[in-house]
Amino acid sequence: MSGPFGAPQAQPAYAGASVPAVAPARSTALVSRRAPARPRQPLIRASERAGSRLPRFTGTILLTLFLAGAGLYGAVQGGQYDDFSARYGSPRDVVARAFGFSIQNVAISGLVELNQTEVLQVAGIDPRGSLPFFDAAAARERLMNMPLVKDATVRKLYPSGLAITLVEREAYALWQKNGQVFVVAADGTVTDTLSDSRLNRLPLVVGPGANLKATAFTKLMDAAPDVKAHVRAGMFVGERRWTLKLDNGVDVRLPEENPSQAITRLAGLIKDQKILDRDVLAIDLRIPDRVVLRLGEEAATARAEALKAKSKIKGSAT
Repeated sequence: MSGPFGAPQAQPAYAGASVPAVAPARSTALVSRRAPARPRQPLIRASERAGSRLPRFTGTILLTLFLAGAGLYGAVQGGQYDDFSARYGSPRDVVARAFGFSIQNVAISGLVELNQTEVLQVAGIDPRGSLPFFDAAAARERLMNMPLVKDATVRKLYPSGLAITLVEREAYALWQKNGQVFVVAADGTVTDTLSDSRLNRLPLVVGPGANLKATAFTKLMDAAPDVKAHVRAGMFVGERRWTLKLDNGVDVRLPEENPSQAITRLAGLIKDQKILDRDVLAIDLRIPDRVVLRLGEEAATARAEALKAKSKIKGSAT
């Protein structure tokens, strides 16, 4: 038995069963529909894509920089830049000062022989400079090159301050060896060569090993101020004893043993007998109970004539 559309109709499985109704089948044929074609995008070059990502006003900024560079070049070539820098400092310092970073307060500690003016000058601190662009390390290096400076620290204190701390060398005496003068500490250690005239006030010792005896020499002089006032240098002879060089050219030879007693005798000769006002070239105090004088040429001639006259008087008397 055929159903609609010519398809065979299903028979019932047993008698009396009803045949189920069959819904008419739909056509499975699909109507093909073509999707509308999307419009083709125009090709964009890589350079155009890169250009589209540049920020706004790029051209204006580049033009401004170019004009500024050209103006700066012209100023340098024409000398105006140098004049500006000499008067106001570098442009970056001018800008920094405008924002409140000028160097206004400088605290210096540890000054003994040095003074504030020369420290500021050596450190390179200038009112035309600015704190952000001040090279503290270079300033410290310049200070360390000063003969009197043993150590130095330079610190920036924002917004407008600097702190400089110095440790000066404790110069004790001057030591002359082979024609060169050195600065020595109390223990005789050489700290530097003499390059500062302010240290000329220190006692001067001369000769091999004299630096190690500088403390003893200084104590010897401090015990007799009247003698010390006339002493120009102490020569350490044979690394055993001292010969004093006085400011009038007289040499005073001290003994190796108990030189302080000889200094006391010399002080008495200076005060009581005005020995330094005489024509004397050398005073020998190495013999404890005797003073040996070496007279100058005139004094020696006068003494010879006096002795000759004295001998004549004695001869006529006999």
